[in-house]
Amino acid sequence: MKMQPSLLHIALVGNPNSGKTSLFNSLTGLNQKVGNFPGVTVDKKTGELTLEEGLEVKLIDLPGTYSLYPRRADEWVAYKVLMNADALKPDSVLLVADASNLKRNLLFCTQIIDLKIPVVIALTMNDLAAKKGIKIDVDGLSKDLGVPVIAVNPRKNKGLVQLKKALADVAKYKWNAPDKDFIDNKKLAAPSIEEVQQYFPQLSDYASIHYLINHENFPLNDEMQKNIEQIEIDHKFNPTKTQAEEVMQRYQRINQLMQKHVVEPDPMERKMFTEKMDNILLHRVWGYLILLSVLFLLFQSIFWLARIPMNGIESLFQQITRSLNASLPHIWWSDLLINGVVAGLGGIMVFVPQIMILFGLITLLEDTGYMARISFLSDKLMRKVGLNGKSVMPMISGFACAVPAIMSTRNIENKKERLLTILVTPLMSCSARLPVYTILIALVIPNKYYLGFLSLQGLVMMALYLLGLVMALIVSYVLKGFIKLKEKSFFILELPVYRAPRWKNAGITMIEKAKIFVRDAGKIIMLISLLLWFLSSYGPGDRMKKVEDKYATLIIQQPQIKDSLQKHLSAEKLQNSYAGILGQAIEPAIKPLGYDWKIGIALITSFAAREVFVGTMATLYSVEENDDTSLREKLQAAKNQDGSKVYTLAAALSLMVFYVLAMQCMSTLAVVKRETKTWKWPVIQFVYMTGLAYAMSLLVYWIFK
Repeated sequence: MKMQPSLLHIALVGNPNSGKTSLFNSLTGLNQKVGNFPGVTVDKKTGELTLEEGLEVKLIDLPGTYSLYPRRADEWVAYKVLMNADALKPDSVLLVADASNLKRNLLFCTQIIDLKIPVVIALTMNDLAAKKGIKIDVDGLSKDLGVPVIAVNPRKNKGLVQLKKALADVAKYKWNAPDKDFIDNKKLAAPSIEEVQQYFPQLSDYASIHYLINHENFPLNDEMQKNIEQIEIDHKFNPTKTQAEEVMQRYQRINQLMQKHVVEPDPMERKMFTEKMDNILLHRVWGYLILLSVLFLLFQSIFWLARIPMNGIESLFQQITRSLNASLPHIWWSDLLINGVVAGLGGIMVFVPQIMILFGLITLLEDTGYMARISFLSDKLMRKVGLNGKSVMPMISGFACAVPAIMSTRNIENKKERLLTILVTPLMSCSARLPVYTILIALVIPNKYYLGFLSLQGLVMMALYLLGLVMALIVSYVLKGFIKLKEKSFFILELPVYRAPRWKNAGITMIEKAKIFVRDAGKIIMLISLLLWFLSSYGPGDRMKKVEDKYATLIIQQPQIKDSLQKHLSAEKLQNSYAGILGQAIEPAIKPLGYDWKIGIALITSFAAREVFVGTMATLYSVEENDDTSLREKLQAAKNQDGSKVYTLAAALSLMVFYVLAMQCMSTLAVVKRETKTWKWPVIQFVYMTGLAYAMSLLVYWIFK
């Protein structure tokens, strides 16, 4: 009997750094979705693929884990799915194993085999294994394990056809779970296992052991929990001893398999390429200089590569605005369309190239294995300021978005170090700040080059990112005196081998991030753009009508200066609108920083999402100017009432520093509350970050003024 394609789910599992993500991307391409597993803040990636004609499956990419003994939140997610203790129940498992580290990977492989779930093993990193001189008898290994083993190379699309066929065979029940256990699990705790199976006859011997060890974490009723607890007491079941014996027996059998099917080189052979590279890239002096150079090139490239597509998008929206102004009647709905919808949409789309380039380059760094080296280089510094090396990855992730970065701090076992990491991670300049930085840098920083290749704009961009990082370390150092660290923790990191980057993988990531930005941030920007259009087009009482009547009379009296009077009319209407009144109310507080009331409105709307700053300014200036010039040109020409420029070097630098340091993200505050389970820490975070941003912005403004 063939299963319905819509019901077929395949779980993709494997050790971290085993090539799981690469295989997932190769199999599913752009047919992917990202969400969260129900009830937990752990990424859930799913993708659809066709195994053969008429056989569609859903592939669920589970978090990487080394064994079926979980410690972290993401490992618990994978564990519960594999143990059928989750709403998501896979029909079969695609298990990724690294051929260059086969012994370590086989522990997890054999554990899943003993759960009696239908399994297909994808053997990755075969080219690397060959370079190390490792030769594997794939067919012999498959026969002894009792499951299909397929050698694949996702980077070059090798072995994928055979892998899909094996998965299709499993789906159509041509391959079932192996009849024989890899080790004799029954002997580990026979009486206890037999009693558990009386309650759960469908469980394998090995799954029964896990019910004895972790039943408290499974969705069982109170009576069943008591029954299993009683079984443990009656038979004096020792979880620690059982686990140790199991792992020891598995490795004994794995060693036999390795001797039979794997030929390994002499361990005294010369150093591998990776070790030679690490001698340079992890050097105590050169390593840090190379790291700074890599970061500098990253930020330079955002300007170099994005300039042409950004100019093209800007020109396109100017042309659209010009055409609509010429063809539509000058009534309220055309004003809404041009100055609300089109202006807001332009504020979104113009920054898509930079976001795609940033994430594409970060993906390439991860792909090559260098991102893990950044964590390693940073560990010593992290410990000096009260953090742990495990804090590095959430902080690096914070350069993309603070929300998933804060979620990923669950990997930090030490609660106080985790809290410190949560409190300082939002100081990392996330991608939402990028549109603000780029437009302000383009406004006040000349497009100069030093030594022919050092861009001044790129240097300023890098300085902003480094400012957030330095301030995070300083704040952590100060806070560690208030949050005493009593627990001792360690940083263990597996350094992946260096590999050639996968351009297809980078391309998929770039497209996905652009879609997420346009869909998620875009919705907020558009909503606020439309709200701002209303607030800046209408005012309380008859204030707007009085302004219109005043200028109607002046135009009749002085028709020769009609165009100038129309501009004054737009400006005065904006000042008397709801938005203008709100902005002028907060202007005294922000005036010392060099900001006008329009910037004040943008600071308020940025709490929904920082990138809304651009959409806010686009809407405000479109309503005021009502012409087809670009936002950059409008900001360049913006004047205070006394005729001085709004966006001076001092004011723009002050504003950039404010956006680096301020807590302007409701989503981040919400996730901090969820992770800490109290409003105390989000409030402390908001207060200290806003105060720090105000003080530093004031200092910068007065220095450059």
